[in-house]
This record gives sequence, C-alpha cells and structure tokens, in this order.
Amino acid sequence: MFGELRATFESIKARDPAARSLVEVALLYPGLRVLAFHRLAHAFWTSGFLFLGRFVSEIGRWLSGIEIHPGAVIGKRLFIDHGTGVVIGETAVIGDDVTLYHGVTLGGIAPGDMPQGRRHPIVEDGVIIGAGAQVLGGLVVGKGARVGANAVVVKDVPPGVTVVGIPAQVVAARTATKPDFLPYGSPCDDLPDPTSRALCGLLNEVEALRRRVAQLEAEKGPLLAGPLGPSWQADEPRARAKAGQS
Repeated sequence: MFGELRATFESIKARDPAARSLVEVALLYPGLRVLAFHRLAHAFWTSGFLFLGRFVSEIGRWLSGIEIHPGAVIGKRLFIDHGTGVVIGETAVIGDDVTLYHGVTLGGIAPGDMPQGRRHPIVEDGVIIGAGAQVLGGLVVGKGARVGANAVVVKDVPPGVTVVGIPAQVVAARTATKPDFLPYGSPCDDLPDPTSRALCGLLNEVEALRRRVAQLEAEKGPLLAGPLGPSWQADEPRARAKAGQS
C-alpha cells in the first residue's frame, strides 16, 4: 500500500511543475484528499452500506471541492489538478495515470440510451482532460487521448488523439515527436479548429471556381454574351433556316 502511495505522489510531482516535494503533494493537494475519502466511500458502497458511502463522499467534497460518487471506479495514480468543480458520476470508470483539471465533468445521460444502464463515461489509461471539459454519456475516451479545455464530448474518442471544440472533434493524433504529457489536454503550439479549416477550404474552392469562370469568359468572349449562353447562339442560324423552309 505504501509503495502505491509513493508511486502516486511521484506521478503527481512529475505531472505538476509547481510541486516542490512529495511532502507538499501528500499534505496540500486536494485531489489526493478526495481520493482517500473516495476509496473509503467506494468500499462502503460496494459492501452495501450506501448511506455511509454517500456520507463519506460528501465529507470529501466539503474538504476538497471535488465531487466523486462512491459508485465510480477509479484506477491507480489519478491526478486531479487544482480540482475545484470536478464532478465524477456514479457509473464512471477511470483507468490508470489519468489527469483531470478543474471544472471537468464526467456526466451521465438517460440510462435507457446506454448499454447495461451505464450513464457515465469510461476514461481509459493515460487520458488528459482539460479544464472545463464536459464528457457526457456512456462513451469511451480511448487510451492516451487528450480532451482540450472546455470541449464537450458526446461521442467516443479514439485512442491517442486530441479533441477540441463543441461538440468535440479530432484535430490531431499523437506522434513520437509530441510530449507524452500535454498540459490541459491542448496542443498549445498549434490548435487548428476543424470548423474553421472546413470553411477556409470551401472559400478556397469558391475562389478557384470564380477564377476558372473568369478565364473561360475571357477565352470565349462573344459566345458567352447571349442570354442563353454559347449553345443558344450556335443553334440560332439553323433554327432560322428551318423556319424559312417551312
């Protein structure tokens, strides 16, 4: 148990440059305090002492500003940075080495819409979810994925990608040149907006078509001056000849 605690302290110190010592992490980080209460609350909950589980989790919320339902399943070395406003729902499942920032919600939707009545997300190992992000429903955030700050995730996130926006969309896949840890889940050097990128593509297409039309008009000249275009002007003499024969 002490080995696991030390590994948790060290993993948090590695992910937070503001942490100066393991003692500081152990005593002053609200994410660790709430996890201690959650372990006890979860043990009560799974043993059938539901009220005690909720009571202990409520004490943890008062002392940390982080709300974790005692039914949630949480893996090893979870780091809740800053923590205020984090909400983790009853059927949520969190893997190992996950990082959550303040304001994150792992929220639920109607159980009838999800398999086996699961209402909350599954967050796999190594995921980072940025501040203010809302992950809603019984979806899966794949291993090593990054969710940008204030994103709203309403469908599965593939492993190893970065998603941003409302609703969240894939903007980047992890590569060997990118750092393993990405603060707040957002690529700070280049954050392409998929909607803006699509609109820019459409504008470029329209501009290219305009240039092509102008080029054709310059080449054809008078043929394009008629009210019905070149085909009408080309057929006009034949139509007059047929009219004279009749």
